[in-house]
Amino acid sequence: MKKIEDLTEIEYHVTQENGTERPFTGKYDNFYEKGIYLDRVGGQPLFVSSDKFDAGCGWPSFSRPIADLVELSDTSIPGRPRIEVRSEEADSHLGHVFDDGPQELGGLRYCINSAALHFVPLEKMEEEGFGAYIELVK
Repeated sequence: MKKIEDLTEIEYHVTQENGTERPFTGKYDNFYEKGIYLDRVGGQPLFVSSDKFDAGCGWPSFSRPIADLVELSDTSIPGRPRIEVRSEEADSHLGHVFDDGPQELGGLRYCINSAALHFVPLEKMEEEGFGAYIELVK
């Protein structure tokens, strides 16, 4: 993965300064290839494409993570408390989790910044060391 000093400006802003990319601008918002999404900084497997859905919110949305994420109270917007999600291994800010996801998928929406993610396509998962997750990618 990328070292902190090698992150682009937006990757650094999102993962290290708790920033947010503008809606509908991220690489993975309207992206539906099969594969696995990793933490851009630490490389921790976070989400699989089979749990991704179009929430229409402007950011990639997932119904569940495949790893433990750190959840923190975020009161940075007055009157709008949220739950921030961070990667457990590298402590990267990823985005937020909301309870307005599709009920048939569990009801949660992990709203994640593309700048915090690195995608490995299904056909490269084995060679890049993520073969154990292939069965999760439908």
